[in-house]
This record gives sequence, structure tokens and C-alpha cells, in this order.
Amino acid sequence: MSQPEQPAKSSAEEPWPVRVVSQKIGAWVAKLGWVWVDGQVAQISRRPGASVVFLTLRDPSADLSLTVTAHRDVLDAGAPELAEGARVTLHAKPEFYPARGSLSLRADEIRQVGLGELLARLERLKKLLGAEGLFARERKRRLPFLPQRVGLITGRASAAERDVLMNTRRRWPSVDFRVINVPVQGPTAVPQIIDALKVLDNDDTVDVIVLARGGGSVEDLLPFSDEALCRAVFGCRTPVVSAIGHETDAPLIDYVADVRASTPTDAAKRIVPDLAEETALIEQARRRLDRAVIALVDRETHRLESWRSRPVLARPEVLLDQRASEVSGLRDRATRSLDQRLRRADDDLRHTLARLRALSPRATLERGYAIVQRADGHVVRAAGEVGTGDVLRVRLADGELRAGVQE
Repeated sequence: MSQPEQPAKSSAEEPWPVRVVSQKIGAWVAKLGWVWVDGQVAQISRRPGASVVFLTLRDPSADLSLTVTAHRDVLDAGAPELAEGARVTLHAKPEFYPARGSLSLRADEIRQVGLGELLARLERLKKLLGAEGLFARERKRRLPFLPQRVGLITGRASAAERDVLMNTRRRWPSVDFRVINVPVQGPTAVPQIIDALKVLDNDDTVDVIVLARGGGSVEDLLPFSDEALCRAVFGCRTPVVSAIGHETDAPLIDYVADVRASTPTDAAKRIVPDLAEETALIEQARRRLDRAVIALVDRETHRLESWRSRPVLARPEVLLDQRASEVSGLRDRATRSLDQRLRRADDDLRHTLARLRALSPRATLERGYAIVQRADGHVVRAAGEVGTGDVLRVRLADGELRAGVQE
């Protein structure tokens, strides 16, 4: 019996049944075909007597996972010692199970990634991140001299946490911490570390962030070479200190962080100053300052003594006496010059007065002369200027006369 024809499009009036949607999803998934997948084994289930093995494969850089099914012979042939946390590469085909509405991968080949391949991948990732500038020295920031608050991301109750807290507080007892405990290895480490970074980076009271973990194998330290974590550290606004493993360990996060500490104890030395050393430095500076001030005062005292020993300051009245004598001499010269000028002016005045008197009309009158004027005041200088009967005024040295003109 043939199935009923399916509508080309779904609508509110003609919706697709669940089985149709499930069939279409299965068809689209089947188009992907066989693919090679890289991931980390988060869980492995080998049931006794069962021929199928179930794996949970997760992305090391994201909180995503897929279920993988494989025949036991496939697992035994490619990765017989496979354990949780291992990295694998498998050849699989995605399958959609309509009954459960789930997606899984069916693998026909599984390869466990060895240490050499892991190191080669890390080297390729290192070159990629370096080419993008994530390791550039010029972008690394200086740590604050005395952070107000330190953010610490580390494993719960770990030796790394104890070393950082104890050694930091030993150096600077009043330092404040905000500690976020996360897994530092395994499938869930990277996303939780990234979340903790975001929390601390958004906290305005945190001045520096420390990522701390104790030593371990290359596989144990893989989360700290994860690309997503490296980019998250690169994007932080807050300076980041990497204190992962021992001095010989060098995960990629060491190259991205603003400061690399060889050990968690070394991180404590880098994030805060030593109170005892700073106190000693202050005391040394105070002593140097005291010596400098005393030397300056002594030098200026000697300079003042040398100035005071000079004659001009030892007997300042000598200089005043000299100036007083000069002032007195100048005053005498000014007095004599003024007297001479006054006497010359007096003689000139007397001579001028004598000349004025000699030329004065009054002096002429006193010698017996007279001034004859007509009635209108005109001075008569010739006889023809008057006529018979005119009345004339005759001015003498002492008084005046009235006279009439006769023929």
C-alpha cells in the first residue's frame, strides 16, 4: 500500500505530522555522509557481553557533545586502552533516530591521538596564534604595583591555590582575593575556566587575574593550550598572570598571558610586593634623604659663614661711612655751586636794574627835563604841533604844570 503524498509546504492549515518532520531531519542528516571527527572522550561505556560500545565525545573548546556508537571490535582495533579524557579521531557517520529524536555518530574507525600528534597539533596552533599577534610583546600590560583585589582561578583545595594564597599573604598580609574554583583538567575544564575569566574580568574591583595549576603530564595540561581559552585570555581587559605547572612546562596560555610565572609560588612574588622589602627600601630612602638634607644644610651653613666673614658683612658700617662721606662731599659741592650761581644771578640783576634806571624817563626828568603833552595826551615834540591858546601839560620830576601857548 503506497503512503499518502506529503504536502510540499507546511502551514497552519496543513501542518506536517511528527513522522514527516522526523523523516526530513533524518534525510538531511544522512546527506552529510561519512566524516572524520576530532574530540575528547568525556565518557565511555563498555557493557559486559555487549557488542556495542557507547562514547560521549565532546569538543574541548566548547560545551558541546555527541554520542558515538561503535562495535567493540572497532574500539579494540584502534584504541584498546581508551580512557576518559583521551583525545581521539574517529571516522563516523551521523545518524538520526526518529523514535527517540536523537542524533548520534556511528563510528567504523577510532584512532587515539598519541603524544606526538598532540604536540604537533599544539605546535601548529602556536604558529597560528603567533601569526595573529596573540603573543605580541607590545600588547602585554604591566601589572599594578599593589592590586586592590586579586582574582584567582584554580582547582578546589589544590596545592596551587594554597601556594598562591599563602605566599601572597606572607608578602602582603592585607591582600584581598576573589577565588573561583574550577576543574583544571578533563573535559569540562576549558568552558568553566573561560566562564570564570569572564566573571573576574567583569568585576571592576579585580585588578589582576591569576590562572594557577600544579604540575602534570602534557595531557593533564592540555586545557591550558586550548585555542578558545587562549583567545579568551587575549580578550581580557584585566592583566592575566599564567602560573601553570612547573618551570619546564610551557602551555600556550603562557605565551598569551601578560605575565608568565614559572610556578604558583612565583606568581605570588609577581602580583604583590614584599612588605618587608618595601619597608626596608623606605627606611633606606629615608636615611638617604636625611643624609642629603643634613649635607645640604651643612653646605648652606658654610656658605652663610663665608658670606658673613666678608668685610662687607663683617663690618657693614664701613660701607655706610664711605657712602656717607661721598654724600656729604656731593652735598658740599652742590651748596657751593648753588651759592656761586646765586651770586652771579644777583650781580646780573643789579646791573640790569642800573641800566633800567639809567634809561628810565623818570631819571631824565630828575636831570631837569620835562614832558610836554597836549590835552589829548599827545607828547609834543615840535612847536608846530601846538597852536596859540592851547593848554599844555608839563610833567616835571616832582609834579606837573599847566601852561598856555602864546604867539
